[in-house]
Parts: sequence; structure tokens; C-alpha cells
Amino acid sequence: MGEDRGKVAVILATLRSRIADGEYRPGSNLPAQRALAAEFDVSRATIQSVLRVLKGDGWIESRQGSGSRVRATLPLQLASPTKVPAGRVALGPFVARAFAQPVVQLDVFTFTSESLDAHIRLQAEAIRRDQISAPERIELRMLLPSGENDLPYPRARVPKDSTVDVAELDRKLLERTREIIHRHASSLREVLRDLKADRLVENVQVSVLEVPLVPTHKLYLRRGAEGLIGPYKIVERTILMDDDTEIEAWDILGLGSTLIRLVQDEGDPSAVGTVFMQSWQEWFDACWHRYAPT
Repeated sequence: MGEDRGKVAVILATLRSRIADGEYRPGSNLPAQRALAAEFDVSRATIQSVLRVLKGDGWIESRQGSGSRVRATLPLQLASPTKVPAGRVALGPFVARAFAQPVVQLDVFTFTSESLDAHIRLQAEAIRRDQISAPERIELRMLLPSGENDLPYPRARVPKDSTVDVAELDRKLLERTREIIHRHASSLREVLRDLKADRLVENVQVSVLEVPLVPTHKLYLRRGAEGLIGPYKIVERTILMDDDTEIEAWDILGLGSTLIRLVQDEGDPSAVGTVFMQSWQEWFDACWHRYAPT
């Protein structure tokens, strides 16, 4: 059973990554269950377990006789697709470049860490399968919005003359969002610390700091090397709750927004990439020291 759970986790991470990076586009069908089972060398029952999780998390929808389809509106915070117009980049290759280094150093400011969780799980599995070399050390610092914040999104979207209890809908939406934030932060801690526990990576440090800030943008920094930044896209969408009810809401999405990559130029202190990296690294470090427990 433990092996099945491990396979489910790997397949989940892979499919989420493919959706996040645009390989499976919104509105398109996933491969048939039989094809997925053959690709991952598992039973159809295992694939069905994976699809149930993806459906429950709002990534896909299933229709009788039509298979599984990527939802037109996806969960919080997905990276931009891989095949996108010039100026946009994806999170997956950025994480892969980080894990190609002997020392992985990532600083992240995000609303949730859902997409980052999926991509790091892929790198962790690649290490376990000897597909990539294990780094000597992994250091991840994440700034996440505090549970005490009065988050401006998601918020229920109802007509002005509606008699619906908007405050109660907002409470349910925010409760769901905070659960997503905590779930993926815990998942990241677990997958990286397991690499150390299993003696695959000698030194692993995962630090998560909740701050009284609400991200208007996503920020990923590979210290001293490169960074990604992009604003969140505010959208109207239907959110599927755990009890299968749906709430029309204002929310934020990463899919379709622009992630800009800038690279530090050690030979030119005035280069745009160098100024970007220095200024945002200083901002991140200041926030980290300001809000870290004393």
C-alpha cells in the first residue's frame, strides 16, 4: 500500500506539472486511463485514485463517456505555460535549473505554494530515481500570507440584491484557501526533509515564515543567479468546495499571467538583471528579518 501511495504522489505531481506548464491545456482532455496506466506502469485503479484527487482539488472535471477534462478555470497559483509568447516563462525549468546546482538556494514569496510543490516533487523523484544528481544542500525560504490576514481574495461574487449570506460564503472561501496554503507548505517540508532522512541529500533546510502581507505578485529567487516575478491575475471564477457546492467568486490565478525572468550579470552592476536581483533579494531579506520570530 505504501508503494501505491508513493506512485500516486509521483503521478499527481507529474500531471499537475503538465497542466501547470500548459502541456494539457484548459478545456482539453487528459489521455485515457488505459494510456496513463501504461505510461506510469500502474493499474487503472491507481490512475482512478489520482483522477479523483485531481477532480477534488479542482484541476479536472469528469463526464460520463467523455473521460477527464482539464477545467477551464484552474486552482490557485499555476505557473505560466511552457509554450507561450515571448516574454513569458515557466516555473518548471526554473526549478530544474536550481536543482542542477550543487547547492539549491531558493527564496519564494507567494500566495500559495501549490505549483512549486508539484515541481519540487518532480525534482525529488528524479533524485530518487538517479535521473539527476543529488545536490549537496537544499535551502528553501518561503514567505506566505499569515492566517491572521484579512485576505482580499477569494471573495464571493453575488448580485447586490441577493439575500445570500455573503459573509458566510467569504468565510468558507477563506477557510478553504488557508487550508490550501498550509497543505502545500507542509507537503514541501515533507518531500524535502524526506530526502535528508533517506540520506539522499546531506543538508536540507526548509523555512516557512507567515507574514502580514498579501502578495500582489509571485516572486521566485535563485540567490545570486536569476529570478522570476509576475503579477497575479484577478478573475471571476466558480470555486468547487469540498462538499461539491459551487461558489461564484473573485479570485486570483497565475495561469495566463506573465512571469518575467531576469538573470544577474556579475560583470555589469548596472545591468537590469543585476539591479533586479539585488533589489528584490534585499527586499526579501528585509522581510525575512523583520518578521522572523525573535
